[in-house]
Amino acid sequence: MLTTEDPLLLSSQDSRGVITLTLNRPQAFNSLSEAMLDALQLELDAIACNDDARLLVIKAQGKAFCAGHDLKEMRAAPSREYYERLFAQCGRMMMSLQALPVPVIAQVQGIATAAGCQLVAMCDLAVASAESRFAVSGVNLGLFCATPSVALSRNLGRKAAFEMLVTGAFISAEEARSKGLINRVVAADSVEAEVASLVDAITAKPRVALALGKALFYRQLELGISEAYADAASTMACNMMDHSALEGVQAFIDKRKPNW
Repeated sequence: MLTTEDPLLLSSQDSRGVITLTLNRPQAFNSLSEAMLDALQLELDAIACNDDARLLVIKAQGKAFCAGHDLKEMRAAPSREYYERLFAQCGRMMMSLQALPVPVIAQVQGIATAAGCQLVAMCDLAVASAESRFAVSGVNLGLFCATPSVALSRNLGRKAAFEMLVTGAFISAEEARSKGLINRVVAADSVEAEVASLVDAITAKPRVALALGKALFYRQLELGISEAYADAASTMACNMMDHSALEGVQAFIDKRKPNW
């Protein structure tokens, strides 16, 4: 049974540099309280400076992945200044995920709603159980999910994203996959193994190539096509001069495995 002394966020790192952060507020559907946002930010800041980190998995305890912001906390002392500070705090944490030099995988079970759905969208990859459901349901309470809309509209097509935002309706895991919110859907008892297969595939690649590639991927999305190609060409040239790329190409020529 969870007590008030249990940490809001569990953290572990294996010998390969795979870090796992586990949301640990199952009794509150792992909602993003201010304390939870603080805990996530501290961990993400540490990962950003961790040269041994190779990949981050974000998962959750209990039946839900994340139900979004803590509505009771939000309603306790309403003020414009408080809400602006809260949503800015959440935005910084979400952007920190994208800024990390390592790939981030969301491991989803149960519901992911509002800022919880935003959290899934801001991860680079996502694997969900077949029973998972997703929604940006703030509009049902009279609150348009404006900050989640930023992440959602960069994952889904415009009309699909807008429909979710203005109806507040849930979509299934299969719908979420077909619309581009998540990558893979598997049975509940296979989610961990499916994530592990992605982890194995990604950690087999050089860290520097992934770091350069992830940064470029998100930069070029915000550029015009000419600027995007220029940035991509410069990034690829820089990557090519790294030892891992030179070794990888030579190994291909020599018909052997690269020595990374």
